[in-house]
Amino acid sequence: MTDMLVFMAAPFVACLILTGIHCYLGLHIVTRGVIFVDLALAQVAALGATIAVLFGYVLNSPEAYCLSLAFTFVGAAIFAIGRFRDERIPQEAIIGIVYAVCSATAILVLDRAPHGHEAISAMLVGSILYVTWPGILKTFLVYSVVGLIHYYFRSKFLLISFDVKEAWNRGLSVRWWDFVFYVTFGFVVTSSVQIAGVLLVFSYLVVPAACAILFARKTSSRLFLGWGIAFLASVAGIFMSTKWDFPTGASIVSAFGLALIICALIARATRKKRENTNEAEPESAHCAQHR
Repeated sequence: MTDMLVFMAAPFVACLILTGIHCYLGLHIVTRGVIFVDLALAQVAALGATIAVLFGYVLNSPEAYCLSLAFTFVGAAIFAIGRFRDERIPQEAIIGIVYAVCSATAILVLDRAPHGHEAISAMLVGSILYVTWPGILKTFLVYSVVGLIHYYFRSKFLLISFDVKEAWNRGLSVRWWDFVFYVTFGFVVTSSVQIAGVLLVFSYLVVPAACAILFARKTSSRLFLGWGIAFLASVAGIFMSTKWDFPTGASIVSAFGLALIICALIARATRKKRENTNEAEPESAHCAQHR
């Protein structure tokens, strides 16, 4: 049992690091209404990695990482340019097109690459169970730099995410700051996909933010609540993986799905209770007037 806990220590710490930055970025993504941008940007990064595999590099090699990052920058530019002030074309349409094209291209590339099917599986579910401490340290440093950038420019990022019309009216260069946002987001996604896979990255980004929005209005409250939910889902997923010998990444994703269902049920029950209370109060006041 002790050996198992030691073995799972690195994956658990990796999950905590993923929780820290992904919950924050997830609030931006959900508020912007571009839910699938992380999947699209992850697929862009995966396309870069698949091309590296085609040229004979290992999937998790520095060469594959740099090529993934380069492709991510191109994707960031496309998403930033695709933000129109009058929404002639919804940004979600641009994101969907990029995702579909990159997915199809990656399949074509991997069809010609040795062990292509194994590479596709690794990109989807990742290998968080075998993450190393040096890899965790590198990821932590990347996320720390991204976190500092977002903290320093938080007023601009938050304004564009929460009130883009006001950002346009103030003369803010929305496309430029969108590009900066997506570039930093790309650094996170590229690093995360290498250790956790596309599905787990999507879960860490979207599910805690969606759950937190059900209960809180302030950004700070949503952030802390999202962190708590992601932590509990990570612990539950790793526990299921350890106890029943399930794949770790899939177990954590399933735990996130269960967390979302539980939060939705609690939010619905709370809303109904509040509505019933509000209906009862006018009736009580009406009876009091006639007494």
